Amino acid sequence: MTSHIRFPLAPGSRILPPFPFSEGKNGGLLQLRGWARESISAAILPNEAQSARPTWAGRFGDAWRTMADEKKAKRVRKRHASRNPMLARGIGRYSRSAMYARKAMYKRKYKAPETKIEKKKREKEPATITKPVGGDKNGGNRVVKLRKMPRYYPTEDVPRKLLSHGKKNFALHKRKLRTSITPGTVLILLTGRHRGKRVVFLKQLGSGLLLVTGPLVINRVPLRRAHQKFVIATSTKIDISGVKIPKHLGDLYFKKKRLRKPKHQEGEIFDTEKEKYEVTERRKADQKAVDSQILPIVKKTPQLRGYLRSTFSLSNGVYPHKLVF
Repeated sequence: MTSHIRFPLAPGSRILPPFPFSEGKNGGLLQLRGWARESISAAILPNEAQSARPTWAGRFGDAWRTMADEKKAKRVRKRHASRNPMLARGIGRYSRSAMYARKAMYKRKYKAPETKIEKKKREKEPATITKPVGGDKNGGNRVVKLRKMPRYYPTEDVPRKLLSHGKKNFALHKRKLRTSITPGTVLILLTGRHRGKRVVFLKQLGSGLLLVTGPLVINRVPLRRAHQKFVIATSTKIDISGVKIPKHLGDLYFKKKRLRKPKHQEGEIFDTEKEKYEVTERRKADQKAVDSQILPIVKKTPQLRGYLRSTFSLSNGVYPHKLVF
């Protein structure tokens, strides 16, 4: 009856497959086949003894080792992957609390940096100080406040301006202009009494507002200021590099004048009316000086006069996101 048996291996010996054996008549002695005798001796003996007597089993073990080395070389290193795979852009598979557990963040000791306020609270100055006092009956020491309360208080609260930390007033703000707005760009006004009208941009004033003109002859829009947030910049532009704009056209020039009510004179029964606003001759002259330079440029461009005269509005079936200005 033929079976298989495994033998204990010496340290440093090779691993071989199980060997066939047959039960003998003399008390269960093993009768091994020819090639198995040499293989068992190769398996039981250490490497040093095998190197002294090369056998078929030793050669078989060398081939086994080379095959194992080749398998190791063929193993591809696994690519590093995130613990939280993305289901969609910006959406991970696991939540923040689940990733806290997966990363074992609870094992890591983390201390947030101490803020200035926390540092001040920790290093708080004492409110009192102990001073030695002379004299036999004074006790030797006395606790004195570092900051004493005022003896007198003002009868009226005088308002005072609080200092702002790191904030600049409007005059010191940096003026910026949209890249789509350049001198000569045709703008669409969105607010005010002239909303929907197309105007020509001249320059940016010191306050950051835009100086625009209609011209007045075409669409009845005079020289006025407009905020760049409330205009639409179109792709239509004209060359106004040769136009000379008066230097006094600034924010003070357009400052609204306060209309005052005249004093009630003796002998008048009814109150007189408030002073009405009237356009000054200076403003009329400045309007003519600027428009006289822009009108010839508008006439040179075909269909520009009609474009400036037309007003912009939305109607049924017109979608703002599909419009090209």
